[in-house]
Amino acid sequence: MYIAIEGVIGVGKTTLARLLQPAFQAALQLEVFEENPFLSDFYSDRARYAFQTQIFFLLSRYHQQRRSAPEILARGESLIADYTFEKDALFARINLQGDELEMYYRVHEALAEKIPPPDLIVYLRADTDVLMQRIAQRDRSYERSMERTYIDQLNRAYDAFFADHHSQPPVLVIDTNELDYVRDPDHLKAVEERIRQALRLSPFQPELPLSIGEGA
Repeated sequence: MYIAIEGVIGVGKTTLARLLQPAFQAALQLEVFEENPFLSDFYSDRARYAFQTQIFFLLSRYHQQRRSAPEILARGESLIADYTFEKDALFARINLQGDELEMYYRVHEALAEKIPPPDLIVYLRADTDVLMQRIAQRDRSYERSMERTYIDQLNRAYDAFFADHHSQPPVLVIDTNELDYVRDPDHLKAVEERIRQALRLSPFQPELPLSIGEGA
């Protein structure tokens, strides 16, 4: 079983992945974004550093998923990741243009063929104002100059992407605006049950006491 958690910056992907790990007895594959040497410069000057940032992320995510994911799954272990390989192209469409975007697409297409797809994508969504609050609360130094317009653009791009996603793997959409799965065990349990339902994993309840979003 391979679950990938997706969503905009600040929505809580890594936190949820860590919290779900014990319930599914899964290995974790977490995005290594802090090693990107261009990230801080990108947030202060997107136009100048977009291509370097995207290429570094693309190759980093490729090497991580190409190496570790198949090994974990081949051992018969479950895997939870806090990102998908697909997400990189979504960011590129926003941050790149012209020849740089075309070059990026060529590299991404060649690498994507070698990446194992997840069995389920869990898309965590939230309103832009909620995302900005969560980003401010975690107070990462390189995110302090992040513009609301950029997060809102990403948010709309994510929503559009998953609204049009009708192919495999299936997508479970969970609205996190009113969720606090860090402090409320019932919220965390409800998310777990939704995932079990989507994957037909036992045990799961046919109906949940808490409404936490719509699935797609």
